[in-house]
Amino acid sequence: MQIEKVNYQINWKKFKKGSSFFIPCLEPKNVKKLLVAETKRFNYKVVSKITIEDKVRGIRIWRV
Repeated sequence: MQIEKVNYQINWKKFKKGSSFFIPCLEPKNVKKLLVAETKRFNYKVVSKITIEDKVRGIRIWRV
């Protein structure tokens, strides 16, 4: 998956309920749309939040 010209390898099959991951990005609203569309493909229910972690802006996705 390419986000803001950076390739990310996300193993969706290992994305279990209760786990999360953080993607650093400059435009998190656009990235959120991409990630939510991708998770819908796998029929995953997710919660996302735009956050700043270790002084880096991005988006965190949790599978619920």
